[in-house]
Amino acid sequence: MKTFIDRRTFIKYFLGSAYLMSNTSYLAQILEKQGKTKTLIILYTNDQHSRIEPFPDNDPKYAGLGGFAKRSKIIQQIRKDYNNNVLLLDAGDIFQGTPYFNYYHGKLEFKLMSKMGYDASTLGNHDFDLGIENLVKQLPHASFSFINCNYDFTNTALHNKILPYKIIIKNGIKVGITGVGIELEGLVLKENYGEIIYHNPIEKLQKMEAFLKKEKKCDYIICLSHLGYQYKEDKVSDVILAQNCYYTDLIIGGHTHTFLDNPVSIKNKNNSETLVSQVGWAGIWLGKLVINFSECNKKIFQIPENQKV
Repeated sequence: MKTFIDRRTFIKYFLGSAYLMSNTSYLAQILEKQGKTKTLIILYTNDQHSRIEPFPDNDPKYAGLGGFAKRSKIIQQIRKDYNNNVLLLDAGDIFQGTPYFNYYHGKLEFKLMSKMGYDASTLGNHDFDLGIENLVKQLPHASFSFINCNYDFTNTALHNKILPYKIIIKNGIKVGITGVGIELEGLVLKENYGEIIYHNPIEKLQKMEAFLKKEKKCDYIICLSHLGYQYKEDKVSDVILAQNCYYTDLIIGGHTHTFLDNPVSIKNKNNSETLVSQVGWAGIWLGKLVINFSECNKKIFQIPENQKV
């Protein structure tokens, strides 16, 4: 497992301790209990596709994996372990994929995610499969926010219902969250997305991350992306987005159903690190990132601990 950690911190805390080097998440908890650092846990999913129940036991690839109930128990335990200093996020395509969506039209997914305590999600192309009006109808069942900064919803029923950003403070850490979505033309029927206007996600993220960093003074910035991890052709993706951002610490991606064992570290425009992560689809994996901060809210190290559900 690759661990993302600052060299100076490595020397200070890890040198001479083989046990702690192999138990870095445990180290984060120990340091926080000693009052030396603060810990933030980011949990995330993408492309859930209405997978309410686990895959059947006879499924050739994912037997017994996925589903909401198993994930809920894992999340509850993690919240208990880390004194509720946890963010739970999703990168879109909550809808479509099982008969539950055909029958409940997304109501069940939103209600279950609300019970699980999701903080925010972005929108995926399949979330428009029954049109904007259905999405608006189901929104009251979601106690969490939907975030996107590169769609213009002005002339639609979603106007003022989708946030361009959200700021959440956990354990004294100010986290700025924004989101970007893929171009809907060609993926979604025009009648289903209506007058939504797509804007360049790179340009919109650059403006939003600068706002969150410089004006809102966020300690950590997350982009929920439904662009796709990477493409052979010259098409905007999470990798390209990371290469062209300045202040974004983490891109949680979706759309391409990519299983990444660990987040990928990419050098951004500031010659610093932006992590890109994606955990497949259908809730088969739960993404987990343990982030350790100094007393003055400076990021020290990040530990990926993605796990099967």
